[in-house]
Amino acid sequence: MRSSPSKVDPLAPGPLGFAHRGLHDGAAFPENSLIAFAAALELGAGIECDLRLTADRRIVVFHDADAWRMCASPLRIGETSLADLGRLRVGNHPIPTLESLLALVAGRVPLLLEIKVSDDRWRWVPALIAALAGYDGRFAVMSFDPGLLRLVGTNLPHVRRGLLVEDRLPRLRRWAARKLADPDFVGVEYAAVKRPWVARWRRKMPVYCWTVRTAAQRAQAQVQADALIWEGDGRPRS
Repeated sequence: MRSSPSKVDPLAPGPLGFAHRGLHDGAAFPENSLIAFAAALELGAGIECDLRLTADRRIVVFHDADAWRMCASPLRIGETSLADLGRLRVGNHPIPTLESLLALVAGRVPLLLEIKVSDDRWRWVPALIAALAGYDGRFAVMSFDPGLLRLVGTNLPHVRRGLLVEDRLPRLRRWAARKLADPDFVGVEYAAVKRPWVARWRRKMPVYCWTVRTAAQRAQAQVQADALIWEGDGRPRS
């Protein structure tokens, strides 16, 4: 059964949704790299990416807590300065800063900025204020951490906030997370997209579905969600 959408979404990316970590494809177009983001821009898709804080409180675009998988380095992002991270390469590409991503996109497509929180929740607000200053394109932040989203809502009330929810999250914890975060939209795991609670939430706020990776998943998620966060064969057909 098709669920009913909520009111108009100011961040709406259109039929192409959000490219998960950019339009990445192996070593030539690594995830969360400027070349993958440029490919998504050329396609006209919105961009989803991951953010982490460095030891000197700069924001970099990187998924993992350490650099092993992407850079074959033991360095931990949160314990390393931006200058030292700048010596690493993801394939042939440097780790981007949030500022470099914003300069590349320049408001052409909407951005979904997923904040990866470790023990640095309280450092995020000043870092976001500094990095986002002067950017007037469409963007939103999202996180699995409802406490962080509450902090962002209190200190940056103009910034749209999304709560990420896994299918396995128990009902009471899901309810508590939503109450604390007070989100503008929700991002649900594909495994949860047909759940009755998702349809109920969708009547009140936009629902995004992650991560859509196959044509079959795409067909189902397009019925139940307002926008897809996709990669590979999950790419929507415009």
